[in-house]
Amino acid sequence: MRQWRLIYDYPTMGAENMAVDEAILRAVAVGRQPPTLRLYAWEPACLSLGYGQRATDVDWERLAAQGWDAVRRLTGGRAILHTDELTYSVALPPDHPLAEGDVVESYRRISSALLTALRTLGAQPAADPLREPLRSVDPVCFETPSHYEITVDGRKLIGSAQARKHDGVLQHGAFPLQGDIARICDALVYADEDAREAAKTHVRARALTLEDALGRQVGWSEAAQAVIDGFRETFDIDLDLQPLSDDEQAAAAHIRDEVYGSDSWTLKR
Repeated sequence: MRQWRLIYDYPTMGAENMAVDEAILRAVAVGRQPPTLRLYAWEPACLSLGYGQRATDVDWERLAAQGWDAVRRLTGGRAILHTDELTYSVALPPDHPLAEGDVVESYRRISSALLTALRTLGAQPAADPLREPLRSVDPVCFETPSHYEITVDGRKLIGSAQARKHDGVLQHGAFPLQGDIARICDALVYADEDAREAAKTHVRARALTLEDALGRQVGWSEAAQAVIDGFRETFDIDLDLQPLSDDEQAAAAHIRDEVYGSDSWTLKR
Protein backbone atom coordinates (compact mmCIF):
# COMPACT_ATOMS: atom_id res chain seq x y z
CA MET A 1 0.00 0.00 0.00
CA ARG A 2 3.03 2.32 0.20
CA GLN A 3 3.55 2.44 -3.56
CA TRP A 4 1.34 5.03 -5.29
CA ARG A 5 1.33 6.46 -8.78
CA LEU A 6 1.66 10.19 -9.39
CA ILE A 7 0.26 11.76 -12.57
CA TYR A 8 0.96 15.32 -13.71
CA ASP A 9 -1.42 16.39 -16.46
CA TYR A 10 -1.36 19.29 -18.88
CA PRO A 11 -4.32 21.70 -18.69
CA THR A 12 -7.19 20.39 -20.79
CA MET A 13 -10.95 20.71 -21.30
CA GLY A 14 -13.44 19.73 -18.62
CA ALA A 15 -14.87 16.66 -20.34
CA GLU A 16 -11.36 15.26 -20.81
CA ASN A 17 -10.42 15.90 -17.18
CA MET A 18 -13.49 14.13 -15.84
CA ALA A 19 -13.07 11.22 -18.27
CA VAL A 20 -9.45 10.74 -17.22
CA ASP A 21 -10.41 10.73 -13.54
CA GLU A 22 -13.01 8.03 -14.24
CA ALA A 23 -10.64 5.95 -16.39
CA ILE A 24 -8.07 6.02 -13.58
CA LEU A 25 -10.74 5.08 -11.03
CA ARG A 26 -11.79 2.04 -13.06
CA ALA A 27 -8.19 0.87 -13.52
CA VAL A 28 -7.31 1.32 -9.84
CA ALA A 29 -10.52 -0.34 -8.63
CA VAL A 30 -9.70 -3.63 -10.37
CA GLY A 31 -6.00 -3.61 -9.47
CA ARG A 32 -4.57 -2.78 -12.90
CA GLN A 33 -2.99 0.35 -11.40
CA PRO A 34 -1.88 1.30 -7.87
CA PRO A 35 -3.57 4.03 -5.82
CA THR A 36 -3.17 7.19 -7.86
CA LEU A 37 -2.75 10.88 -7.08
CA ARG A 38 -3.40 13.04 -10.14
CA LEU A 39 -2.68 16.79 -10.30
CA TYR A 40 -4.13 18.82 -13.14
CA ALA A 41 -5.62 22.07 -14.46
CA TRP A 42 -8.33 23.21 -16.89
CA GLU A 43 -8.23 24.92 -20.29
CA PRO A 44 -10.49 26.71 -21.00
CA ALA A 45 -12.01 27.68 -17.65
CA CYS A 46 -14.82 25.26 -16.88
CA LEU A 47 -17.92 25.25 -14.72
CA SER A 48 -18.42 21.79 -13.22
CA LEU A 49 -21.80 20.73 -11.84
CA GLY A 50 -22.27 18.18 -9.11
CA TYR A 51 -23.72 14.84 -10.20
CA GLY A 52 -27.22 15.63 -8.94
CA GLN A 53 -27.22 19.39 -9.52
CA ARG A 54 -29.83 20.99 -11.79
CA ALA A 55 -28.58 22.22 -15.15
CA THR A 56 -31.11 25.05 -14.78
CA ASP A 57 -28.77 26.59 -12.18
CA VAL A 58 -26.58 27.63 -15.13
CA ASP A 59 -27.15 30.73 -17.25
CA TRP A 60 -25.95 29.08 -20.45
CA GLU A 61 -25.92 32.29 -22.49
CA ARG A 62 -23.75 34.09 -19.96
CA LEU A 63 -21.49 31.05 -19.67
CA ALA A 64 -20.88 31.09 -23.43
CA ALA A 65 -20.28 34.84 -23.39
CA GLN A 66 -17.53 34.32 -20.82
CA GLY A 67 -15.90 31.70 -23.05
CA TRP A 68 -16.20 29.09 -20.31
CA ASP A 69 -16.83 25.37 -20.74
CA ALA A 70 -19.19 23.18 -18.66
CA VAL A 71 -19.19 19.58 -17.48
CA ARG A 72 -21.07 17.43 -14.99
CA ARG A 73 -18.91 15.58 -12.45
CA LEU A 74 -19.14 11.97 -11.33
CA THR A 75 -19.10 13.28 -7.76
CA GLY A 76 -21.79 15.22 -5.93
CA GLY A 77 -21.81 18.70 -4.50
CA ARG A 78 -22.41 22.06 -6.10
CA ALA A 79 -20.93 24.10 -8.94
CA ILE A 80 -17.25 25.03 -9.10
CA LEU A 81 -15.57 27.35 -11.60
CA HIS A 82 -12.24 25.74 -12.44
CA THR A 83 -9.79 28.49 -13.34
CA ASP A 84 -6.55 29.71 -11.79
CA GLU A 85 -6.46 26.59 -9.65
CA LEU A 86 -4.73 23.32 -8.88
CA THR A 87 -7.04 20.31 -9.02
CA TYR A 88 -6.21 17.02 -7.36
CA SER A 89 -7.83 13.59 -7.63
CA VAL A 90 -7.22 10.46 -5.57
CA ALA A 91 -8.32 7.04 -6.83
CA LEU A 92 -8.31 4.11 -4.40
CA PRO A 93 -9.28 0.44 -4.48
CA PRO A 94 -12.18 -0.46 -2.17
CA ASP A 95 -9.97 -2.28 0.36
CA HIS A 96 -7.47 0.54 0.83
CA PRO A 97 -7.09 1.79 4.44
CA LEU A 98 -7.93 5.36 3.36
CA ALA A 99 -11.25 4.08 1.98
CA GLU A 100 -12.33 2.30 5.16
CA GLY A 101 -15.62 3.29 6.79
CA ASP A 102 -18.11 5.68 5.27
CA VAL A 103 -17.55 8.62 2.94
CA VAL A 104 -17.15 11.11 5.79
CA GLU A 105 -14.47 9.01 7.50
CA SER A 106 -12.54 8.57 4.28
CA TYR A 107 -12.91 12.24 3.39
CA ARG A 108 -11.46 13.19 6.80
CA ARG A 109 -8.41 10.95 6.28
CA ILE A 110 -7.64 12.30 2.81
CA SER A 111 -8.19 15.87 4.01
CA SER A 112 -5.34 15.45 6.50
CA ALA A 113 -2.85 15.39 3.61
CA LEU A 114 -4.36 18.57 2.18
CA LEU A 115 -4.02 20.26 5.57
CA THR A 116 -0.35 19.28 5.66
CA ALA A 117 0.13 20.73 2.18
CA LEU A 118 -1.40 24.05 3.18
CA ARG A 119 0.73 24.27 6.32
CA THR A 120 3.80 23.65 4.16
CA LEU A 121 2.81 26.70 2.11
CA GLY A 122 2.41 28.80 5.26
CA ALA A 123 -1.34 28.73 5.83
CA GLN A 124 -3.09 27.85 9.09
CA PRO A 125 -6.03 25.75 7.89
CA ALA A 126 -8.76 23.97 9.83
CA ALA A 127 -11.10 21.07 9.03
CA ASP A 128 -14.06 20.35 11.28
CA PRO A 129 -17.14 18.10 11.05
CA LEU A 130 -20.53 19.68 10.44
CA ARG A 131 -22.47 20.27 13.62
CA GLU A 132 -25.82 20.61 11.85
CA PRO A 133 -27.41 18.72 8.93
CA LEU A 134 -26.81 20.02 5.40
CA ARG A 135 -29.64 22.32 4.32
CA SER A 136 -28.03 24.62 1.77
CA VAL A 137 -29.58 24.91 -1.69
CA ASP A 138 -26.98 27.41 -2.91
CA PRO A 139 -25.71 26.52 -6.40
CA VAL A 140 -22.08 27.39 -5.57
CA CYS A 141 -19.80 24.81 -3.94
CA PHE A 142 -17.90 27.43 -1.95
CA GLU A 143 -21.15 28.70 -0.40
CA THR A 144 -22.20 25.23 0.73
CA PRO A 145 -20.88 23.72 3.99
CA SER A 146 -19.57 20.17 3.99
CA HIS A 147 -18.00 17.70 6.42
CA TYR A 148 -14.34 18.45 7.10
CA GLU A 149 -14.25 21.28 4.60
CA ILE A 150 -10.89 23.02 4.71
CA THR A 151 -11.03 26.62 5.86
CA VAL A 152 -8.68 29.47 6.70
CA ASP A 153 -9.92 32.12 9.13
CA GLY A 154 -13.40 30.61 8.84
CA ARG A 155 -13.55 30.89 5.02
CA LYS A 156 -13.61 27.86 2.74
CA LEU A 157 -10.41 27.29 0.76
CA ILE A 158 -10.62 23.76 -0.70
CA GLY A 159 -13.78 22.28 -2.14
CA SER A 160 -13.71 18.47 -2.46
CA ALA A 161 -16.16 15.70 -3.27
CA GLN A 162 -16.03 11.91 -3.15
CA ALA A 163 -17.80 9.16 -5.09
CA ARG A 164 -17.83 5.41 -4.53
CA LYS A 165 -18.53 3.95 -7.96
CA HIS A 166 -17.13 1.34 -10.34
CA ASP A 167 -16.05 -0.64 -7.23
CA GLY A 168 -13.56 2.04 -6.23
CA VAL A 169 -13.23 5.39 -4.47
CA LEU A 170 -12.62 8.71 -6.23
CA GLN A 171 -12.07 12.00 -4.41
CA HIS A 172 -11.19 15.18 -6.22
CA GLY A 173 -11.08 18.82 -5.28
CA ALA A 174 -9.92 22.32 -6.13
CA PHE A 175 -7.28 24.65 -4.68
CA PRO A 176 -8.23 28.14 -5.95
CA LEU A 177 -4.86 29.86 -6.38
CA GLN A 178 -5.83 33.45 -7.20
CA GLY A 179 -8.43 35.71 -8.79
CA ASP A 180 -11.97 36.62 -7.80
CA ILE A 181 -13.56 33.61 -6.09
CA ALA A 182 -16.99 35.05 -6.94
CA ARG A 183 -16.52 34.96 -10.74
CA ILE A 184 -18.64 31.81 -10.80
CA CYS A 185 -21.75 33.91 -10.18
CA ASP A 186 -21.38 35.38 -13.67
CA ALA A 187 -22.47 32.03 -15.14
CA LEU A 188 -25.38 31.17 -12.83
CA VAL A 189 -29.05 32.10 -12.84
CA TYR A 190 -30.23 34.85 -10.48
CA ALA A 191 -33.48 36.77 -10.31
CA ASP A 192 -31.76 40.03 -11.28
CA GLU A 193 -28.38 41.76 -11.21
CA ASP A 194 -28.87 42.93 -7.62
CA ALA A 195 -29.28 39.30 -6.59
CA ARG A 196 -26.15 38.38 -8.56
CA GLU A 197 -24.09 41.06 -6.83
CA ALA A 198 -25.43 39.99 -3.45
CA ALA A 199 -24.42 36.41 -4.21
CA LYS A 200 -20.90 37.55 -5.13
CA THR A 201 -20.60 39.41 -1.85
CA HIS A 202 -21.73 36.31 0.01
CA VAL A 203 -19.26 34.04 -1.81
CA ARG A 204 -16.36 36.40 -1.08
CA ALA A 205 -17.32 36.43 2.60
CA ARG A 206 -17.63 32.64 2.69
CA ALA A 207 -14.59 31.59 0.64
CA LEU A 208 -11.10 32.67 -0.37
CA THR A 209 -8.17 31.81 -2.63
CA LEU A 210 -4.72 30.65 -1.62
CA GLU A 211 -3.40 34.12 -2.46
CA ASP A 212 -5.97 35.63 -0.08
CA ALA A 213 -4.94 33.18 2.64
CA LEU A 214 -1.19 33.72 2.30
CA GLY A 215 -0.92 37.30 1.09
CA ARG A 216 1.21 36.17 -1.83
CA GLN A 217 0.77 34.42 -5.14
CA VAL A 218 1.42 30.67 -5.34
CA GLY A 219 2.06 29.14 -8.73
CA TRP A 220 0.62 25.82 -9.89
CA SER A 221 3.97 24.02 -9.57
CA GLU A 222 4.59 25.23 -6.01
CA ALA A 223 1.10 24.21 -4.93
CA ALA A 224 1.48 20.83 -6.66
CA GLN A 225 4.75 20.11 -4.87
CA ALA A 226 3.13 20.99 -1.54
CA VAL A 227 0.32 18.50 -2.21
CA ILE A 228 2.81 15.79 -3.19
CA ASP A 229 4.83 16.40 -0.03
CA GLY A 230 1.63 16.46 2.01
CA PHE A 231 0.57 13.03 0.78
CA ARG A 232 4.06 11.56 1.20
CA GLU A 233 4.46 12.88 4.73
CA THR A 234 0.94 12.17 5.96
CA PHE A 235 0.56 8.65 4.63
CA ASP A 236 4.23 7.55 4.44
CA ILE A 237 3.92 6.59 0.77
CA ASP A 238 6.19 6.49 -2.27
CA LEU A 239 4.86 8.41 -5.26
CA ASP A 240 6.15 7.21 -8.63
CA LEU A 241 5.64 9.68 -11.48
CA GLN A 242 4.05 7.85 -14.42
CA PRO A 243 1.85 8.65 -17.42
CA LEU A 244 -1.56 7.19 -18.09
CA SER A 245 -1.36 3.68 -19.50
CA ASP A 246 -2.42 3.04 -23.09
CA ASP A 247 -5.53 1.26 -21.79
CA GLU A 248 -6.44 4.24 -19.60
CA GLN A 249 -5.97 6.66 -22.48
CA ALA A 250 -8.27 4.58 -24.68
CA ALA A 251 -10.83 4.27 -21.90
CA ALA A 252 -10.70 8.00 -21.19
CA ALA A 253 -11.31 8.85 -24.87
CA HIS A 254 -14.34 6.53 -24.95
CA ILE A 255 -15.76 7.88 -21.66
CA ARG A 256 -15.22 11.47 -22.82
CA ASP A 257 -17.10 10.91 -26.07
CA GLU A 258 -19.91 8.81 -24.61
CA VAL A 259 -20.41 10.56 -21.27
CA TYR A 260 -18.76 13.82 -20.23
CA GLY A 261 -18.70 15.37 -23.69
CA SER A 262 -22.36 14.59 -24.24
CA ASP A 263 -25.24 17.02 -23.66
CA SER A 264 -27.36 14.08 -22.52
CA TRP A 265 -24.99 13.74 -19.53
CA THR A 266 -24.37 17.43 -18.83
CA LEU A 267 -28.08 18.33 -19.04
CA LYS A 268 -29.43 15.14 -17.47
CA ARG A 269 -30.79 16.91 -14.37
